[in-house]
Amino acid sequence: MTQEHDGERTGWSKEVIVPLEKPFVDARGAIQNLIEADMRMAVFISSRKGAVRANHYHKTDWHYCYVLSGAIEYFHRPVGSEAPPDRLLIRAGQLFFTPPMVEHAMRFPEDTQFLALSRNPRGHEAYEADVVRVRLI
Repeated sequence: MTQEHDGERTGWSKEVIVPLEKPFVDARGAIQNLIEADMRMAVFISSRKGAVRANHYHKTDWHYCYVLSGAIEYFHRPVGSEAPPDRLLIRAGQLFFTPPMVEHAMRFPEDTQFLALSRNPRGHEAYEADVVRVRLI
């Protein structure tokens, strides 16, 4: 990771699954705070049962993902590790974090919708230069 991450790192989650604050609830409904971070991109992603996404790592980017519906089998390990990846099942209503330099992949055991909230914008040459493809799963 670069020096530009040093200031950000203190605000990063120490765990993959990020504990959420209790929502504010009144007669109108609820407000659930997800994250407070400087970010440049919010993406809505839908995935069909059996699909695989990611199988990469980011050199500088990080992202929080919030599962709106469905579930994600999330696999992760440090870049360069030969160990089998850790696996977590993340369900609707959970938020999880991926820092830079962590190989990660997602498999969807059911149709799933989630938000990806990231440091870097997507869909341009700089994004593609930041992504390194791996075969994690």
